Amino acid sequence: MEQLNLEQFKAEVHRTLIPKLDLEKLSRVESGLARQAVARMIGEIIGSQHVPLSLAEQEKVQSDLLDEVFGLGPLEPLLRDSQISDILVNGKDHVFIEKGGILKRIDAVFRDDRHLMQIIDRIVSRVGRRVDESSPMVDARLPDGSRVNAIIPPLALDGPALSIRRFGTGPLVANQLVELKSISPEMMEMLAAAVRARISILISGGTGAGKTTLLNILSRYIPKQERLVTIEDAAELQLAQENIVRLETRPPNVEGLGAIRQRQLLINSLRMRPDRIIIGEVRGEEAFDMLQAMNTGHEGSMATIHANSPRDALSRLESMVAMTNLNLPERTVRQQMASAIAIVVQVSRMSDGTRKVVNISEITGMEENVISMHEIFSFDKKGIGPDGRVMGIFQPSRIRPKFLEQLRIAGVMLPASMFENTQEVN
Repeated sequence: MEQLNLEQFKAEVHRTLIPKLDLEKLSRVESGLARQAVARMIGEIIGSQHVPLSLAEQEKVQSDLLDEVFGLGPLEPLLRDSQISDILVNGKDHVFIEKGGILKRIDAVFRDDRHLMQIIDRIVSRVGRRVDESSPMVDARLPDGSRVNAIIPPLALDGPALSIRRFGTGPLVANQLVELKSISPEMMEMLAAAVRARISILISGGTGAGKTTLLNILSRYIPKQERLVTIEDAAELQLAQENIVRLETRPPNVEGLGAIRQRQLLINSLRMRPDRIIIGEVRGEEAFDMLQAMNTGHEGSMATIHANSPRDALSRLESMVAMTNLNLPERTVRQQMASAIAIVVQVSRMSDGTRKVVNISEITGMEENVISMHEIFSFDKKGIGPDGRVMGIFQPSRIRPKFLEQLRIAGVMLPASMFENTQEVN
């Protein structure tokens, strides 16, 4: 049967099935038994239609309709594939996925805009959100932690659009990042030592570059006895600590009231006796309070920021502090930044879809009105191999960091050779 006709037949079976379902009764039954019962009903309906279908086509119709009743319809097979990192629905019949760092279009389709809207409603209602003409864009979260953004007409001109940003089933560990050649062993060892010694780190990079992944990995080196508070706009972090409090912002309600911003959460977190504060992404006026916290007893705190280079990250941070309208002198703000943050890590997504730590820089203080910083490690891209893979070298600058003394006091010793060895990537 042709694809279009199969979709039409599936829609007809679905219309016949819905009146027969007692959803309230199904909700009280164990999920496995409920699926079996609905599967039998679908099989009976397919048999009564007397439409010539192959066994594979019957199984596909049954599987798709079970996903429709118990899950998120055409999205369910994609969500079951752990290799897919992004699902992008541009319209009812334009679905793209990112797999292995490569974006490609797939055959998944929704029946119509109304079908897509039903799926979006199902997602956002689970987390107590709503999406309609009065509130046409929404952020939500799937049960597995995946981040969802939906935007509908009149803001979306070609029909509802849905973006799902997925995260791994479990956080990567440091040796996996090294095996993937996203970072050299020396770079990883130095960052791990800095975390243990309570040296504050800012992770910079573009969208999808791997900032949150690296932050998750570095958090594993925080001593277990420390208390952490995480602050996020949309919860993504998967930290391994036991003594942790996770906070998430809240959008305004329909009347435009009740919003809780990151700055409010950060100020509140200072009363929660944290040893370190982890900010998923610093993006506004909370930057000032973050710097204050890092300078007043919360050393070793970490955050991510959207920026294209370590120097650009500092410029963006300075702009965010200006959002507080405190009219602080430029030099004062830069002194705060220079004393609060010691390391800026730049991560980037390469043209072949791989993520790499391309730069680790140390902030060393102020020179007149300028924050002084120097490179410790970098990734020097050499070209593209015959298989399309990026080739290059992780190399040290051979400048010994100033924070080595701070590491020694914390009981962490690093060999001098680690700032001299290069590692080729091909």
